[in-house]
Amino acid sequence: MRACFLIVGWLAAANCCSAADFAVLNNGFSIRHEHRQVIGAVTRLYLSNTDTNGYVDVPTREIVNFEPDLSVVSSPAAPSANSLPELVNTASARYHLDPDLVNSVIRAESGFNVRAVSPKGAQGLMQLMPQTASNLGVQNAFDPKANVEGGTRYLRELLERYDFDLIKALAAYNAGPQRVEQYGGVPPYYETKAYVARVVRDFNKKKLAAKTATQPSTPNNSGSKSAGTQASAPKSRKPTPQAQAKASPTPNQ
Repeated sequence: MRACFLIVGWLAAANCCSAADFAVLNNGFSIRHEHRQVIGAVTRLYLSNTDTNGYVDVPTREIVNFEPDLSVVSSPAAPSANSLPELVNTASARYHLDPDLVNSVIRAESGFNVRAVSPKGAQGLMQLMPQTASNLGVQNAFDPKANVEGGTRYLRELLERYDFDLIKALAAYNAGPQRVEQYGGVPPYYETKAYVARVVRDFNKKKLAAKTATQPSTPNNSGSKSAGTQASAPKSRKPTPQAQAKASPTPNQ
């Protein structure tokens, strides 16, 4: 079943949760959501409290149980509003990635929670599994700098592995490369499909907003030319995943 991203209004609350929970599925995967609602034979999992357009419908019979998100908020302290963008920009420049893409992954993975811990043990901003973190040389996954550095490097490695196919790279980041190769693409897991669609949608939203912001202003009636000039994006040394993201906003069935 494809993750649904439709414009919906707030519906009457039924079986809603007040804080972030994980819906544990009978295939072993889980979906983090802010609140939920039972609609007939399906349970609608809303991925955000502030965005009612993002949700995934899961057959209720396939949900084993619900578990609270036990993310710990403690030291080390979360990076300041100015330092996190700097960390992302630095790591993105080092691995030749668009910082908007890295930020979209962080938003989907942890909601920018430095101390986030998933039920499966993934840790930190970019939710690195302990073995993955070790392979990347990340000694403390709760250190924002080390986590962003390792996660960005891992994302770059996956993009190169799949010839800069953003959809496959994101699916591998979520479910593991072995699953992507097993199914020849996005594996048929609700969590992975919802994750890929969520990252791509957020990334494309950022690029659209940036494009709109750089549109040249309309000349005034006096015919004078604008003093500003539209900034042009620097050419990347490698193909960027943006074009593929626009071409495939959601993973194929």
